[in-house]
Amino acid sequence: MQKLNLPSYTFKIKSNEKHYLIFDEIRKKYIVLTPEEWVRQHFVQLLIQEKKYPVSLIAIEKQLVINNLKKRSDILIFNSNGTPDIIVECKAPSIKITQDTFDQIARYNLKLNAKYLIVTNGIEHYYCIMNTKDENYTFLRDIPEYKN
Repeated sequence: MQKLNLPSYTFKIKSNEKHYLIFDEIRKKYIVLTPEEWVRQHFVQLLIQEKKYPVSLIAIEKQLVINNLKKRSDILIFNSNGTPDIIVECKAPSIKITQDTFDQIARYNLKLNAKYLIVTNGIEHYYCIMNTKDENYTFLRDIPEYKN
């Protein structure tokens, strides 16, 4: 798999007849190792190991319904009150991050009302804090570490 602009982590990887699989410690199962999944697993480890977010507050591919369509957020981090705090949209490294990517995560956030939005393809990362009053967002240099 491609080297990412994220810290390196050790993963459990195995193969079956068709695919390589990576163990997802949040979902507690092996998942097909796609380029997007490679980015997602690295970003989850960044959140846990570097930013100290508890595993218990992280959800992967959480389903939501938008305009009667079922969608899934890549990574959703809840605060200690159980409300969404951070949405992370992951793309494969070969996918360029465009306005469409920001529009996608913004649509999810209309439903979830998270404070922070993150878009990453493993190479480029964009961090935003939402201002719901003025209906805009401000780019940040990094995401905050977990605070209780």
